[in-house]
Amino acid sequence: MQPKWVAAVVAATAFALLPCCHTVTPQQAATLVRQMTSRGELLLEDTFHVTHGIEVDARLIALDQRLHIQGAELAPGVTLEPGGTISGAPERPGAFTRPIRLCRPSGCVEEVVTLVVHRNTPWRPGKLTFPAQTGRPLNETIEIEGGPPDVPPTFTVTDSGKLPGGVTIGPDGRIGGVPHRAGVFDVPVRVCVAGNCAGVVATLIVV
Repeated sequence: MQPKWVAAVVAATAFALLPCCHTVTPQQAATLVRQMTSRGELLLEDTFHVTHGIEVDARLIALDQRLHIQGAELAPGVTLEPGGTISGAPERPGAFTRPIRLCRPSGCVEEVVTLVVHRNTPWRPGKLTFPAQTGRPLNETIEIEGGPPDVPPTFTVTDSGKLPGGVTIGPDGRIGGVPHRAGVFDVPVRVCVAGNCAGVVATLIVV
């Protein structure tokens, strides 16, 4: 599969050329785009992991901003709103694959979106206290225990001002960098596992 940025450039170029070709019909335009891009490459992400009974907070994003995302039902209880917002609470576990349409005046393209609804499996954070030394590289990871198998958690620092200078926490939970000064730093982090989210506090003790 091509890198998504390559697909985005190809699709944008195809769309940009269509208005000047007066003999191209909307159906031919859609066919051209299908030929130049593989399924799923017009979307930043086409598979979403969510949890049964928990409100979905996600967004479908087209790589070509000129494409308008049409609304659709993605799974029982979950709706794709026009523009890309995904909302609702999944009514039952399972994997649901649905076609969606991305349109502009010259024609529409059909893509497939998959919503994987996991059973509500509890999870909890593992180690949350991390020792460190000023001026020395830090290499730690916030881990979680439990949750649905094979679904990686995502981590978001909700107040970056709480981090010690020189240190970052990535979306994979990795804590890295070189602390600039000593102190105890309580960093709020939002952890999500298949859309089942909770706030935790990672404590960095820098000496």
